[in-house]
Amino acid sequence: MAEIIRIAESASESVTQALPQNVDAEAALLGALMVDNRLVEDVQLKLKPHHFFEPLHGRIYEAILKLTDSNRVANPVTLRPLFEGDESIKEVGGPAYLAQLTGSGAAVIGARDFAAQIYDLALLRALIGVGRDLVEGALDTSEDVAPLAQIERAESSLYSVAEQGGADGRAKSFADATKEALEVAERALNNGGHLSGFTTGLESLNAKIGGLHKSDLMIVAGRPGMGKSSLATNIAFAAARRFVRDVEDGIEAEKSAGAPVALFSLEMSSDQLATRILAEESGISSENLRMGKISQQEFRQLARAAADLQSLPLYIDDTPGLTIAALRTRARRLKRQKGIGIVVVDYLQLLQGSGKGSAGDNRVQEISEISRGLKQLAKELNAPVIALSQLSRAVEQREDKRPQLSDLRESGSIEQDADMVLFIYREDYYLAAKQPSDDHPDFAAWQEEMARAYGKAEVIVAKQRHGATGKVRLKFDARITKFSDMADEAYLPEVRG
Repeated sequence: MAEIIRIAESASESVTQALPQNVDAEAALLGALMVDNRLVEDVQLKLKPHHFFEPLHGRIYEAILKLTDSNRVANPVTLRPLFEGDESIKEVGGPAYLAQLTGSGAAVIGARDFAAQIYDLALLRALIGVGRDLVEGALDTSEDVAPLAQIERAESSLYSVAEQGGADGRAKSFADATKEALEVAERALNNGGHLSGFTTGLESLNAKIGGLHKSDLMIVAGRPGMGKSSLATNIAFAAARRFVRDVEDGIEAEKSAGAPVALFSLEMSSDQLATRILAEESGISSENLRMGKISQQEFRQLARAAADLQSLPLYIDDTPGLTIAALRTRARRLKRQKGIGIVVVDYLQLLQGSGKGSAGDNRVQEISEISRGLKQLAKELNAPVIALSQLSRAVEQREDKRPQLSDLRESGSIEQDADMVLFIYREDYYLAAKQPSDDHPDFAAWQEEMARAYGKAEVIVAKQRHGATGKVRLKFDARITKFSDMADEAYLPEVRG
């Protein structure tokens, strides 16, 4: 261990001594940009002022960008007034230094190569910075030691560096975009004309929303007891099972209507979720499973269901109190290691923000940071992210208990960031709470109303970027926490309001 620490300290010292840089290339690029302002268009999307090693060069580059952005000429004459009071430029001969930079006209030819090298060296310095922070953090034992948190921070920092290196700043051609759109249409055609994304396991819901779409953030919201976790678990299980079946049938993984799923459960433990899925698959009440009230025959059913689910690509992370940064790090790791194609988060309000602000900071701002982070994760992984969300108590104050977008708790940017918002509403839940006594005059009317509503649920599509809003009727078996399609109608027309 002592030898490892000595090597780490030595590495940290050597890193401080010499960082990768090429000040001459920076000077040559600035000269070329001032000679020919048209070159700015070639480099500005990728190269930023902070990529320059010499701070003065970064400021000169920023000034060139500002002038050219406002359609003004950027040359030593127009830049001179901006740097007459700059202390750093005085050390290299004053504003006349700007004219010196344009001395080599040949630099114009190699401007793009200079820009690429400056950018690459900046990435290397960023990588060294991550390494130094990692070493210093690992050596510092003055505070509580949290190695896993340090590893997650390092992973996140490394991913940020890799993300910068992967961005080429180029717009996608219309031909490429059209090709992708045709692939989506072909996928829908091959899946019976209504499924362009991953399956939800519910035909009526697939028909309404077209399945789960890559890079989409889907919010599933409802009051406690409505079945948010049940619906999310049902969808996760259905997508994972469909992926296994498609692979067994020889369908390429990329063309499957299912996908491996990562389920981040901040509320329930992994064994509770497993119990739910086993109850759904075996048809045995989850309550009876937990309490051991099952027969030998039912136990055999359970064992068969468990054996069938052994190879299911469904990965459950039940770590409580995750930050949005830690969740994104873990999701990226699962994408890399297990090839996950869908992420489920149960639920959004239990995630924590970055914690950079003070304790008194607005919770709405924190929720906005979290919803924005989940949308970014969907785009990074090119995978649908399903996030469950609570609703405010305003629902309970209304006669009609059906949720509305304004009911999203601490909504902030949830509605704005989401590509799709689904609400779950079960009338029988509210009717059960109003049950009168057996001898009450209204008991018969209540019983009739309860018989009509029992076991029925509505999934209200309140927002959808890909199509119309509306309502999908489903059956809900509370005994095994399972949603399923209604036998008669698939979905209703667009909701009012």
